[in-house]
Amino acid sequence: MKLLAGLGNPGPRYRDTRHNAGFLVIDALASRWGVDGQWREQQQALAIKTVFAGTPVVLAKPMTFMNLSGQAVAGLAGFYKIDPADVLVIVDEVALPVGRLRARPEGSAGGHNGLKSVAEALGTQAYPRLRIGVGRGDTRRELADHVLGRFDPDEREALEAAVLRAAEAVEVFVTGGIGRVMNAFNAANEKDPGPVG
Repeated sequence: MKLLAGLGNPGPRYRDTRHNAGFLVIDALASRWGVDGQWREQQQALAIKTVFAGTPVVLAKPMTFMNLSGQAVAGLAGFYKIDPADVLVIVDEVALPVGRLRARPEGSAGGHNGLKSVAEALGTQAYPRLRIGVGRGDTRRELADHVLGRFDPDEREALEAAVLRAAEAVEVFVTGGIGRVMNAFNAANEKDPGPVG
């Protein structure tokens, strides 16, 4: 079984903000798989248990707010007895250009409070993560204001394409693991945000 957790903040105030890129990917997967009407509250998250390509999976959107995301992720992982290596966390990343993806099997939080919370709650940094580039924007602007802001009109096309590619990357994770995701989706350079290999 795999746990696929997209991080974000709940409520209409935060809908479609940069910080909610993880929610956008999970919503896209629920739609692709035809299960978007099956959300239920579980372990401080909205979750759907389903099957993709013969593998049981749980789609999850923590409702704890970003900085406490680990409570929901660890709660679901514990409830379903899912090892950290089978937990994919999907988050926004300001250090990547808008639309670029980067997958890793483990690592530091890199300043991302959602990833930090997940590591603390799981008791390890060894869990896969998929970062979606949201750019840094104007460096004179507070980082919190940037990530809690909505995408600019000229960013939307790149974002929509990235959400679709990220959904494909998650499906590859379910069927082939994080190594295959890294080989296929980690961009070779900033000019080409699409899959390589």
